[in-house]
Amino acid sequence: MSNMRADLTLCLVLLGGAAGAFELPAPVTDADYLPVSEAEAALGQLLFYDPILSGNENISCSTCHHPRFGTSDGLSLGMGEGGIGLGPDRVADPANVPEDRVPRNAPALYNLGARAFTHMFHDGRVERVNGALRVPIEDGFFAEVSGILATQAAFPVLSPDEMGGNVSENPLSKAIRMGRFSGEGGAWDMIAAKVSGIPEYQARFEEVYPEIAAGREIGFADISNAIAGFMAFEFRADDSAFDRFLREEAELSDQAAEGMALFYGEAGCAACHAGPFQTDHDFHAMGQPQLGPGKTLDFERGSRDEGRFRVTGKAEDLYAFRTPSLRNVTLTAPYGHAGAYRDLRSFIVAHLAPADSLLHYDRAQAILPDLPVEDWEVMETEADVAAILSAIEVEDRTLPEAGIDALMAFLAALEDDPDRLGIPERVPSGLSFEK
Repeated sequence: MSNMRADLTLCLVLLGGAAGAFELPAPVTDADYLPVSEAEAALGQLLFYDPILSGNENISCSTCHHPRFGTSDGLSLGMGEGGIGLGPDRVADPANVPEDRVPRNAPALYNLGARAFTHMFHDGRVERVNGALRVPIEDGFFAEVSGILATQAAFPVLSPDEMGGNVSENPLSKAIRMGRFSGEGGAWDMIAAKVSGIPEYQARFEEVYPEIAAGREIGFADISNAIAGFMAFEFRADDSAFDRFLREEAELSDQAAEGMALFYGEAGCAACHAGPFQTDHDFHAMGQPQLGPGKTLDFERGSRDEGRFRVTGKAEDLYAFRTPSLRNVTLTAPYGHAGAYRDLRSFIVAHLAPADSLLHYDRAQAILPDLPVEDWEVMETEADVAAILSAIEVEDRTLPEAGIDALMAFLAALEDDPDRLGIPERVPSGLSFEK
């Protein structure tokens, strides 16, 4: 054991007690990641930024997952279809006002190509369990994708609020409303036909996939696979100050080291934010304020978002959401499954005392473009607030300001903003996109 590790272990015991301290993770290595073809990633880069995948050809994956905003969008709840602009500057198009907000905060994309990530989305509705893929819809398409990340990449185009488009305003949105995804007239096949109709894309797919060069048509699974390859390659983040410390290449600042000792000791953060990417990949009810349209079915009343419960049907999963990785967390504001907190420090304070913070939530913390919709139905409904409170898994507590400062310094030491392929100058469709 190195001197640095020995000193930290002693610090953890002193601050957290032998029973309260958590072990540091092992350094991340190439073995922690699935292999990625750089050629496939380069193709995926173009598709990731190309609005050709959306119903109205005005929104790309990067609209809500832009590197300028930590692979998110800088908004509490995003605005896909019907929006103009990028990040917090995005506003409603007066000629095509959105039907509603995207119901959950756009999650960051860092390290999703790592083998440890087996659940996608805030509720884990796309997941790999015992080697088997579980998804919320049945379709033979899922047997054709390369893995769970490619599976996740197939869903945003099916969301009318995200990329599909409002009711009946384009062929893709019509197919989505009819529940037609694969096959003739299906949404995924419709997009694949548009992409394959662009000669530059056809040539690039033939270069990357031999079976397409041999005559097989481009399918949406190929598009998803390429986008997944890009995300895995581009957003691998494992060279932070913390990583270099674990590899015994450098020391942390005194304040970051103090924050690390708190994180893995007295503050108990590592109880959930465990492992090499600071997540246990599990689901926890932490009393986050709820805003926006929620995630109810069309026939249900109210704007609740009951999280993991909607996937498992288990009462213990009510209002539980996936533990996010903390890599580059300093870049990915706002925070929470609904983006209820605009700054990281406020979120940490609220996370320590979730019940009190829920009851005294300041709505000014939300970053929401103006829309003629009701955002606060849940927070104004006593029974809904009580239900969220009753599900909280932890007791409220506080840390002194100096402790919060130290935790902030440690979280900053998790920052590694990769820039490998970057933002393309143009995309093969010739469509414009936000840079």
